[in-house]
Amino acid sequence: MRVLGLAGSNSSTSINKRLVTYIMSQISSEEKVILDLNDYEMPLYSIDREKENGIPDLALSFKEEIRKADKIIISFAEHNGSYSTAFKNVMDWLSRIPGDTWESKPFFLLATSPGGRGGKTVLGLALDTFGYMGAQVIAHFSLPSFGENFDDDKGILDEELAASFRSQLALFTNHSS
Repeated sequence: MRVLGLAGSNSSTSINKRLVTYIMSQISSEEKVILDLNDYEMPLYSIDREKENGIPDLALSFKEEIRKADKIIISFAEHNGSYSTAFKNVMDWLSRIPGDTWESKPFFLLATSPGGRGGKTVLGLALDTFGYMGAQVIAHFSLPSFGENFDDDKGILDEELAASFRSQLALFTNHSS
């Protein structure tokens, strides 16, 4: 089983990457891979760039990582109620490669933020659209007030949130394709 994790952020101090790293430590799998969006920085998508230069090799490489995965975890950063530009750009390029963007893979979608809503707006956006793009959304979770509710070693500190997270993680890990 190959589980792929990524944060929908290119920040070097991403709290979403910290959350994904913790989640990956909670999963027993033969192979766990965490991608960094900084390794997939591409020109801003436009139809003109695509016509002139084709699809960037980095987009094809990212798509190959999606294809090789058995399950995928994404924790979204929320920028003005939507995806970060870095994530949206990768997703836009991926959508131009033939086939379903997310290859019918099972997903665990998450979001966190320093604020009390925990990235719920961007998570809602992903929940509304990922299914149309070939994802099987198995589980989802929002962690509000990251600084108060998370510790890198202990994980989710609030017991009610931790119980909700464990329930969603169990749905995801017990799902068989």
